[in-house]
Amino acid sequence: MPSLRAHLFDWIIRRQVKPKLARAAGDIAAVRRIFDQASFPDPPGIVFRPGEVGGIPGEWAERPGLAPDAPRLLYLHGGGFIGCSPRTHRPVIGGLAGRGLRIFSPDYRLAPEHPFPAALDDAAACWSAFAAAGPAGLAGDSAGGNLALALMLRARRDGLPLPTAAVLFSPSTDMLGEGESMRANARRDAMFDPTKLQHLAEAYLAGHDPADPLASPLRGDLAGLPPLLFHVGAREVLRDDSVRFAAKARDAGVDATVTVWPVVPHAWQLAHSFLPEARRSLAEAAAFLTARARATEAVR
Repeated sequence: MPSLRAHLFDWIIRRQVKPKLARAAGDIAAVRRIFDQASFPDPPGIVFRPGEVGGIPGEWAERPGLAPDAPRLLYLHGGGFIGCSPRTHRPVIGGLAGRGLRIFSPDYRLAPEHPFPAALDDAAACWSAFAAAGPAGLAGDSAGGNLALALMLRARRDGLPLPTAAVLFSPSTDMLGEGESMRANARRDAMFDPTKLQHLAEAYLAGHDPADPLASPLRGDLAGLPPLLFHVGAREVLRDDSVRFAAKARDAGVDATVTVWPVVPHAWQLAHSFLPEARRSLAEAAAFLTARARATEAVR
């Protein structure tokens, strides 16, 4: 049963964000300002500090007194490939850190100034160094979820370690936009009109083939990927990007679970301080990542 706050949050996003994004369609600078101006409080009790991993700047997050052997996580923030940063995503990153994970989030390069594959190159450089220090999990939301999935395909191709597990919050997995929810949820989605999402994809791809699995991970060979957990909203236009990916992954022998949450809008995990569904999503994600990390340690 969705909470009353979920209905309220959906209404707020529908009234205050969707019209702005619709008016800004095609104006990447305007869309970036809308994304970057989203304001949610930092989770209390989390230490955020600047850092660099693999030559990529970013931000560490952990709670004070965390054990040295705490599970490690690389988190790739969302923002349509054109906006946001580790700082804008502190509510999500800090929410996971507060549940016992030591997290680094890279401040990867953004389009259109740095189109495909710049963000993925940064993610790969960061992951190569991060994974060299020991087993780690991987997570991302929206565009960051796309990068996380593409990163696993690239890591497998290049012989880099794969994560112990990965969590994907409403990832974009198909740049061709062929999921049925792109049409069925066009009016129901509180944030996005699917026709407007195409401008973000074009800014990121800059003419690159949208069917390339490193841009559309759904179109890749998914065999051998680690356990995957997807959380996505039932009303999202991106719903089927998760549902279809999880189904294809399971067909390839991957342990893939998808939970479709009623009512909540895209990126609801950012409303960690307000929304019970956000707290439950982060708690489930942290438990999933921690369990897989502990299982990996047990067999080493």
